[in-house]
Amino acid sequence: MANSTSANLKLTVQATGENSGTWGQITNTNLLILEQAIGGYSAVTVNATTGATLTFSNGALSNGKDQVIKLTGTITGNIDVVIPDSVEKTYIVENGTSGAFSVTFKTSSGTGVTWAATDKGTKMVYSDGTNVVDTAFTDLSSDITPQLSGNLDTNANNIQFDDATGIQDDSGNEQITFSKAASAVNEFTIGNAATGSAPEISATGGDTNIDLNITPKGIGRATLNGNAKIQGIAEKVLVNGTFTSNINFDTNTQGVQLNTVTANANFTVNLRGDGSNSLDASMDVGESITVAFLNKNNNVTYYNTTVQVDGTTVTPVWQGGAAPTGGNTTSTDGYTYTAVKTAASTFTVLAAQTQFA
Repeated sequence: MANSTSANLKLTVQATGENSGTWGQITNTNLLILEQAIGGYSAVTVNATTGATLTFSNGALSNGKDQVIKLTGTITGNIDVVIPDSVEKTYIVENGTSGAFSVTFKTSSGTGVTWAATDKGTKMVYSDGTNVVDTAFTDLSSDITPQLSGNLDTNANNIQFDDATGIQDDSGNEQITFSKAASAVNEFTIGNAATGSAPEISATGGDTNIDLNITPKGIGRATLNGNAKIQGIAEKVLVNGTFTSNINFDTNTQGVQLNTVTANANFTVNLRGDGSNSLDASMDVGESITVAFLNKNNNVTYYNTTVQVDGTTVTPVWQGGAAPTGGNTTSTDGYTYTAVKTAASTFTVLAAQTQFA
């Protein structure tokens, strides 16, 4: 019976009675091939346009049998690196080529695993005899909780989060949650700073002018601890085209209300948080809020006769020491109210009337 060759590593399978005087040499070669398959390394220089075909010589060491393959060279087009059909084997393959083109590691007739044009990473793959398959072992995905023994370096890549997921503390509680907008082009950037300069949170992205929104939940508020410096500010104004003698001023959603129609009666101004929340619930003791109401008069001098907080009438402290007794003709009267919360459900209101002719 003649010698034969194994299907995968092309070892020499010696038949009984064959190879007298050379049996040991053939066995040693077989052992070296096994060593190559377990821990062998080859740097394979690929052709710039045609790639490479790894060799599987019968009964001899050859680069297709190595465990680790590093592909090198400069490529000028998309290339294939090919192993024979019917070979079943695992590989660790590093794409060490230069050139922004894809590399596919495949069998002669089947499909394979592709490195994208900018992917110069390492993959663990296997051939099932028909196709080359990516094990995806280089991806962190398991039912266990991986732990780092050092800093996580993203190697100039991004960390991606699914919608409504993010970063948790070591007790599993949420610290930062990310939300996703379809076809997003704008984002915010956090920048650190050298000595003497301030770190920065800035709006960045594809648009030319981008707002930066900080949105509390419910009637919660954004608090700036310490001193604040404002370089420019725009205040929310409600422009109202309908006159009513009972005005609910919602301090949670506006700082100014401008009536564009003339008054037809004296009026009450009620300071509240909004339609669902009281001013008392919207403020803490020791805080104040200042708002402005702009009323338009024609020839009849209508004016603010009653001030309320959360529907309860208060007596304001008026600028000049006396409450107004009328408005001003053919003008816009500006009323400012500063409400100071001194205790639960207790407010001191400072008020002023100013004529703008």
